[in-house]
Order: sequence, then C-alpha cells, then structure tokens
Amino acid sequence: MGDSHRENCGVPLLQPNRRPKEPWKGEFVKSLVLAGMDAIITSFSLISSISAARLSSVDVLVLGIANLVADGISMGFGDFVASSTEKDVAAKERSITEWDVGNHGRIEHHELVQRYRAQGMTAMDAATVVTVFSKYPEILVDEKMAAEKGMSPPDQNDKPWKNGLVTFASFLAFGCAPILSFIILIPITDSNMIKFIGACTLSAIALTILGIAKAKIAGQNYMVSVGTTLLNGAIAGAAAYGIGWTLRNVAGLE
Repeated sequence: MGDSHRENCGVPLLQPNRRPKEPWKGEFVKSLVLAGMDAIITSFSLISSISAARLSSVDVLVLGIANLVADGISMGFGDFVASSTEKDVAAKERSITEWDVGNHGRIEHHELVQRYRAQGMTAMDAATVVTVFSKYPEILVDEKMAAEKGMSPPDQNDKPWKNGLVTFASFLAFGCAPILSFIILIPITDSNMIKFIGACTLSAIALTILGIAKAKIAGQNYMVSVGTTLLNGAIAGAAAYGIGWTLRNVAGLE
C-alpha cells in the first residue's frame, strides 16, 4: 500500500543496488590521459618499426627523442588551439542567445516550453519553470544554451594555455617510457632485441597506469579499460613492427 502510494505520488522507489561510483574529476585530467596514451603508442610504434629494421640504439634514441619532442609540441599547441576555439565558440553562442532572449523573449520562452514538454513535462509545469527562469535572465540564457544547443556557458577561469602545457608535459613524460629501456640498457647489453623487449615491458606498464586512470575518469571496469588500452598499444606496435620488417626484408630498403 505504501509503495503503491509513493509510486502514484511520483516519488521514485529506492533502488536496491549501490550508488554508482563518482568518476575521477580534475581540470586537466582529460588532457593528461589522452596525451599520455597517444605519446606511449606513438613512441612505442616508432621504436617497433626501427627495431624491426635492425637499426642501432643510437638511431632509436635520436629518432625517438626528436619525434617525441616534435609531436609533443604539436599536441600541446593543438590542445591550446582546440580549447581556445571551444571557449570562443561558447562565448559567441552565448552572446547570440542573450540577444535572442532580449529581443524575442516571448518566442524564446515558447520554444523552451515546447522543449520541456517534449522531454515529458506537462504544459503547466513547463510554463511554470520557464516563468521562473524568465525572472533571472542570466540563468535563462544558460538554460537555453544547454537545452537547445547542448553547450555550457564559457568558463572565465578556463585557461587554454594550461591545457596545452599539460598536454605537452604529459606527452613528454609518458612518451619517454619506451625510450627509457634503450637509455638504461645501453651500458648493460648490446642486444637490441633485449632493449626492445624492455621497451615493450615499460610501454605495457605505462599503458596499464593510463588504463586505470581512464577507468577512474569514466567510471569503467578496470580490467576492461586496461585490457582495451593494452590491446590498442599492442596492435599499433605490431603494425609498426610488421611494416618495418617488411620494408627491410621484403622490399629490401636499408
């Protein structure tokens, strides 16, 4: 009787399962993880192709470090440009929405009411919500941007240059993982194969760390996230190794 009454009153029943875990939040988490993952795979793929072509450890270090720095600069600048553009677009869209609300208020209110009704609100509730919002123009503008354009208002505290710097630093830090094997093992062994195996191991460790971080960000299963990340790196590395081996042994390129 009690449960039926609660359902009729529109109060949702308590779910027996546990509350979903909160995702890992942070201002630069996305830039950190995406740049790190791209850096590891890019660096490892380059080392794989060089190793398959049987070039020296010096070649690996020169090409690997040069490629890492160049790609890091490109990635960091790209993140800066993308973040700046996204912020500028949001600011432009907000100014347009402000003008529409200020000059065509009745039409804008009607459109918002219709959108709420399409989402399941009754006509009376939708009209009431929009009437309340209309008393607060800034909130109304933000709500229209979110409801009709799927955009958040521009964050004045957002600094695109910080995103670019974090991306660059993350790219260099994680991209060094595959190269470290050749630096550490140079005084220990002359075998390029052992150094390459070391690069595979360090790359797998770094990808595992990023897979765990990705799982925390998105609230995903850890095993699935790590497995997917490792598989991505393995496929990219195998493809690069296969191309390097083919060019040397089949095409005869030196």
